[in-house]
Amino acid sequence: MFVTETTVRVHYALTDQMGFVYHGHYAQFYEIARAEAIRGLGITYLDIEAMGVMMPVVSLQCKYLRPAKYDDLLLIKTSLRELPVGSRVTFQHEIFNQQDELINTGEVVLHFLNKKDLKSCEMPEPLKILIKPFFP
Repeated sequence: MFVTETTVRVHYALTDQMGFVYHGHYAQFYEIARAEAIRGLGITYLDIEAMGVMMPVVSLQCKYLRPAKYDDLLLIKTSLRELPVGSRVTFQHEIFNQQDELINTGEVVLHFLNKKDLKSCEMPEPLKILIKPFFP
């Protein structure tokens, strides 16, 4: 299993009138954590796009357990529980507050597309090589 951790500080602009993080921002937290997870492997989204592959989100599930508030430092645990096969990859996210309470969970499915013809393709080989050691 591949697991990474990313921290995000809640800025005032991310909160709603109740003082909680607005629900729509959680998708951004997931994206930040996914990008950092991939970067931690030694490759970036820009590198993947330069290989001729795009990764649009095709499914997003989000479960709110507790609110995050202004100035909270959030820990986002991002994992791949299975080695991706075919044209899809599924990321799991867990967000914890400073008290180590699980406040949010999410699942994001991305689809690998050939940039030229927008047809499904498999994960680029360089990314596959970097992820495979996490799945003995």
